[in-house]
Amino acid sequence: MPDLDPLIPEQSLARLRDLVWFRTPHLWWAWPFLPLVRPLPDGAGPQCGVLYDARNASGQYGYSATVFLANLFLLPRTLEELLALPREVYDTPEEVYDAGWRID
Repeated sequence: MPDLDPLIPEQSLARLRDLVWFRTPHLWWAWPFLPLVRPLPDGAGPQCGVLYDARNASGQYGYSATVFLANLFLLPRTLEELLALPREVYDTPEEVYDAGWRID
């Protein structure tokens, strides 16, 4: 039997874990937000973002794979201000993960 890289299963489990969390807002400890981070391209530190459960929190559709570029602790107080934040829009949770976003 060939030797298998021991990191492959761990990486797959980490991906699956994050995808389950991205898709399951009732697991989010800071509902209706899920804090995310990803490394900045220049290596200067992490970039902060949040997923927002817009459908269940405010009846808004179309934001399930949208990362709002903000720190969880510095979010605006109104929905209008939140939706006006800079954001990255993806079609699927897999695309969110592939863009480097991870659960914080």
